[in-house]
Amino acid sequence: MDPKIDKLVRRTTMIATVTASYFLLTADYGPEPSFLDPIRNAVLSAEQSVKEFIFGAKKETPQSEIKKLPPTASEKHP
Repeated sequence: MDPKIDKLVRRTTMIATVTASYFLLTADYGPEPSFLDPIRNAVLSAEQSVKEFIFGAKKETPQSEIKKLPPTASEKHP
């Protein structure tokens, strides 16, 4: 077999395997716990981390930080 075709077939096979594995691991198996749940959680966590790295973390103020903020002028005088 031609080395270029062999390389293309290998890469296509690897991409198809990874894609199929991803869809199988992230599939919804219903409300019952599955033995794949820890792996699925790890995949979803990694996916979220990559999204945060690419698009940046959401800039939400945690509740503990809201309590520490000084009151605004409108809050001082009702």
